[in-house]
Amino acid sequence: MTKGLPATGDQRRSQLLRGVLDLCLLSLIAERPRYGYEFTEALAAGGLELVSEGSVYPLLARLERTGLISSYRAPSASGGAPRKYYRLTEAGRAELTGGREVWRAFSGQVGRILAAHTESPGDTTP
Repeated sequence: MTKGLPATGDQRRSQLLRGVLDLCLLSLIAERPRYGYEFTEALAAGGLELVSEGSVYPLLARLERTGLISSYRAPSASGGAPRKYYRLTEAGRAELTGGREVWRAFSGQVGRILAAHTESPGDTTP
């Protein structure tokens, strides 16, 4: 985003997503172990098509380095090379639980402010 200019819809969504993408990945892994490409598919199916594999893989590596997820290799269902699957660790489960609580509180607070403080049409008062 350029300093001084308002964010476009995609820019704002991208900024918001950056702050919660790790929680989204942890939540998807909590459903079941997944391999890399499955994350982008699941995120797109959930309406977050802005997320590319180029964003997912570095974040998965960071989550693994910090001990929130672990990985293992398993044969591909299509008979190709083994795939790297990710699963939650106990620390990852705790992080997801805490992150969900923070998100619920934060999004509720923001929602209340945005709903309560609406401008009247034609109101140009600074």
